[in-house]
Amino acid sequence: MNPSRPVRLLVCDDHVVVRAGLLALLGSAPDIEVVGEAGTGEEAVALAAKLTPDVVLMDLQLGEGIDGVEATRRIASPAPDAPPHVLVLTTYDTDADITRAIEAGATGYLLKAERPEELFSAIQAAAQGRTALSPPVASRVMARMRAPRPTLTDRERDILGQLSRGLGNREIARALFISEATVKTHLGRIYDKLGVDTRAGAVAVAKEQRLLP
Repeated sequence: MNPSRPVRLLVCDDHVVVRAGLLALLGSAPDIEVVGEAGTGEEAVALAAKLTPDVVLMDLQLGEGIDGVEATRRIASPAPDAPPHVLVLTTYDTDADITRAIEAGATGYLLKAERPEELFSAIQAAAQGRTALSPPVASRVMARMRAPRPTLTDRERDILGQLSRGLGNREIARALFISEATVKTHLGRIYDKLGVDTRAGAVAVAKEQRLLP
């Protein structure tokens, strides 16, 4: 990116009022130029390809259609030209959300409670390919890195492997010759050990910590 020109920014948020507030706020920053806005993940992906912004400011929860994580993955995927950097701006700071976003290729992860100056700085950092994290997010990332890897049983690893293939409880039970009730019991233990509460979160953390068989 040429440092002498403003950062070209695409904003994606499905709430019209929130998006309007962001556009008004960002319009006050002399070194940021909003080149487009999107209300869905699909729209963000299409506009990112068309407008070639330096940074995409991405919400995680986008209502119908693909979510912010999947939109991030599609935007940040390798391309003939360097793809835009994606800066997540969200109210969610769970380990699972952070892990999924970073796994998808997000350059930074910012919370909506941050001050405008922090947002502006994070956008500039993202444009240069530097990681930008809200302090609470950085603390969670560091804590997770320092924490010992969870110990899973062989059966829990088997179930995680089936989970990563997108199988449901009934299909996992058939594949492993166990009951659905047993699958649910193991899933509960897996969630507790990984500190998540969704199937996608479990798979994301398992990949991050190389726990899959």
